[in-house]
Order: sequence, then C-alpha cells, then structure tokens
Amino acid sequence: MKEYLTKDIPPDSFFSKPVFADNNLILAAPEMPFTQEIKKILEEWDFNFVYSDGEPSESYTGTGIENYNEEELLNAESTGDGDSIIKAKAFYQDFVSYVNKVFTNVVLDNELSFSSLANDMKPACEAIREYKRFLLRVQKNMPTPDDNYLPSHTVKSTIISIILGSYLKLPNHRLIELGVSAMLHEIGMLKLPNRLYLTKEPLSPKDQEILKNHPVLGYNLLKSHDFPLTVTLAALEHHERENGSGYPRKLTGERISLYAKIIAVACSFEALSSQRPYKEAKDGYTSMVELLKNEDKQYDETVIRALVFSLSIYPIGLYVKLSTGQKGQVVDINPENPLFPFVQVFGELNIDGKNKVFETSKDGLHIVRPLTKEELR
Repeated sequence: MKEYLTKDIPPDSFFSKPVFADNNLILAAPEMPFTQEIKKILEEWDFNFVYSDGEPSESYTGTGIENYNEEELLNAESTGDGDSIIKAKAFYQDFVSYVNKVFTNVVLDNELSFSSLANDMKPACEAIREYKRFLLRVQKNMPTPDDNYLPSHTVKSTIISIILGSYLKLPNHRLIELGVSAMLHEIGMLKLPNRLYLTKEPLSPKDQEILKNHPVLGYNLLKSHDFPLTVTLAALEHHERENGSGYPRKLTGERISLYAKIIAVACSFEALSSQRPYKEAKDGYTSMVELLKNEDKQYDETVIRALVFSLSIYPIGLYVKLSTGQKGQVVDINPENPLFPFVQVFGELNIDGKNKVFETSKDGLHIVRPLTKEELR
C-alpha cells in the first residue's frame, strides 16, 4: 500500500481505494470523503500516516451509471425502470458510505447515538419501502470488497430486515428501531481483529470461539451508549436459533427477541447469496430454498414466510430460464403466490420497444431454473 502523510491530504478528497490506518483499520471507502473531521481525529490520536492502494481526487469518480452492470441498466431502461434503478443504486451507495462513517466514528472516537441513527433511519425506511424491488435488483450486482465486507453485509441485511418488518406490519417507530438494530447487529466485530472475519483460510477452533464473542461485545457497546433494550438484545441474539443451537446463550423459541429473529433470517439469506473471502455466492433461488428447508427448525417460521412472500422463491433480480427456452429476470413479486413472480423476458418487446413483463403461472409461462454463471457470461 502507498503511504500518505495525513496532514497533506486535501480535506473532502475521495480515494479510489479504501483508506486504512496502520494498514488495518479502515477509515474511508471510495464513496466516502476523507473529511476534515477524520483528519482532526487522526491527528488527535497521533495517526500521522494513512495507507491506501488508491489515489486521492477532488471528487468521487465511482458514482454514476458507468460502473453499473451494463446489461442490467439496459434491461432496466428497456422496461422504463432506468430512473428508479439509478436512484436505488445511489441510495445503496450512500447507505454504504453512511455505515462506513458510523463504523469509523465508533472505532476512532467511540461515538454512537441512538437518536441520531434513528433520525437518519426514518427516511431510509421510507426509501427502502418505495424502491424495494429496485434495491433488490441493484444490491445483488454491487461489489463486495475483499478488504472489508462488513459495511455491504450490513446494508444488505438492513434492507432485507426492513422489507421483512414491513411485511410483518411493524408500526413505523418499531420499523425504525429494527433498522437501527440491523445496522448495528455486527458492531461487536469492530472490537475484534479483522483477520478473524476477513481471512480466506479456515479459522482454528480457538479463533472461532473468539469470533463468537462479537454478539456480547456488541451488546456491551450499545448498552454503554444507552441504546434501547430492544436494540441491544438484537445485537446479542442475532445468532441465536429457534432450536437452541445458536450462541451466545443457546436461547430457544419465544425467549429470542423479535428483532433478532428477523435479523437472523435476513443476515443468513444475505450471507448465503453473497460472496465472501472464503466462499462463492449462491444464487438467490438456491439460498431461498436452503432457508425454506429450515433444517432442524433453526429459524422462526413466521419470519421465513415473510421472506418468501417479500422476495418470492425466485427472488427479485434473479436471472432465469423460462419454459419457452427464453431468458429473463425476476422484476417483482406476486403477492398471491411466491412461486410465480413477474418476469421481464429478454427479446419480447411491446409496441413501444420496451421489454415485456409477464406474470408467470403454473399452466402458462413459468420459470424452469436460474441461469448458470456460464449462461450469464
């Protein structure tokens, strides 16, 4: 990595790659400006140098549609969804930057405020509900950095959690609380060496046990900042399982808090369908089926049902092969039947030149299977 003298970095500049302190602690992602506030904190803590593989510039060069999956954008434009897709992508990128800033403030300045986060979460909940189907299409194609997947995992899990909470008809104030809980469910990880969750190698039994401390560390951190009990318990219990096989307290069923039950399902679906340093991503259908099996009754059945009816068994954004032999993409759910979502069929055009969207059905056009990686290429 290149070494940069902290005092010489222009305020509010954007680095093209993540910025670290001591080659370890992430300070800013490419979407996040290197602010005067960050410089001040670094100087107070005697961090005279920072490190990055990127270069600083006056503006963020990664925004805009040029970095978006070209086929996805063309497909979106052909159905008249281009503007909503671009707005959803911008929201997603802003959310990742926001989470990065929250995490950085916790690590550098121990700064964390429930009221501040709740105020910011309110418009985020509204945006997620408004752009739900576009966010689900966008987030599956957004890159997950190998050097720090926590912010993207956090954002994706939070989006899914809020979608589940909306399906379960949580009132607005509880939906905001759920959003804050999901955003901070892995906050305890920041208290651990990042080698434990970024390594590409299998962890030793000792390291696995250390990693399992993160729910307790997160609970203690949030409690020390006077967060509501519902939020602190979500951080503590998101790895608990209905059958008592989880950790740290091996709780069962009704002893597990509602937010933790929701985050457990959202977090697990996100983990299955996303790439990690140590594994490849599964497609959305395979991930959904794995959760639907609910082996050993690990997850709350009501929340699993909410996941299926909110995303469909063939989740929004999935590229599929159809019964006609054509290819398409799932673009919306069917609230009446999660087996038969709405699909945009490639090559089938309306008279205005836009790709047609069909409701799949048992006896009509239906999905045969997800497209393979080779077919997508």
